[in-house]
Amino acid sequence: MDIAKIVIISLLIIVPIRYFIAQPFFVRGASMEPTYHQGDYLIVDELSYRFNDPQRGEVIIFRFPQNTSQFFIKRIIALPTETIVIKDGSVIIKNEDNPQGFVLEEDYISDVTTGNLEMLLGDNEYFVMGDNRVASHDSRRWGALGETYIIGKVFLRAWPVAQFDLIKKPIYNHLELQN
Repeated sequence: MDIAKIVIISLLIIVPIRYFIAQPFFVRGASMEPTYHQGDYLIVDELSYRFNDPQRGEVIIFRFPQNTSQFFIKRIIALPTETIVIKDGSVIIKNEDNPQGFVLEEDYISDVTTGNLEMLLGDNEYFVMGDNRVASHDSRRWGALGETYIIGKVFLRAWPVAQFDLIKKPIYNHLELQN
C-alpha cells in the first residue's frame, strides 16, 4: 500500500510538471549549429508563453505545421505583423517602429542567409529560421509559423555537461536603413 501511495503522489507531481511546465528535448539534425548540436539535451519552458509573447531571438520548440507529430527547433526572427525581407544575404525587419526597416545583426550564425524573400506576417504568426541557414528547413520553405504550434522556449542546456547553461536571448544591434 505504501508503494502505491508513493507512485500516485509521484505521478501527481511529475505529470503536471512534464506536460504543463517543462519538458526535455533532444536536438536532432544540424539546423541549429553552431548554437546546438546533434544530441544536445535541452529543457523547454512551456509556462512562460502563457503569460508573455514569444520574442525575437528566442529559440523555440514547435510542432511542424505540415506534420504535427514532428517537433522542430528554430530561432524566432520576425514577430507578428512585421515584414521580413531577405536580400543579398541580409535579414531586414520592417515594423511600426522601423518602417524603413533594420538589418538584423546575428552574431550566432556562421553563414549568410540564402535566397530572396519578402513576407508580411499576420497576427499570431512568426518567422523562424535555424542558425545553420544552409541546412535549415524553416519559414523560408514552408511559411510563417502560427503561434498555436509553439510548445515553448529553450531555457536550459543540460547535456553535454561541459556546456550546461541557462539560455539567454541574444541582444540585437539594429542598423536602421535610410531612404
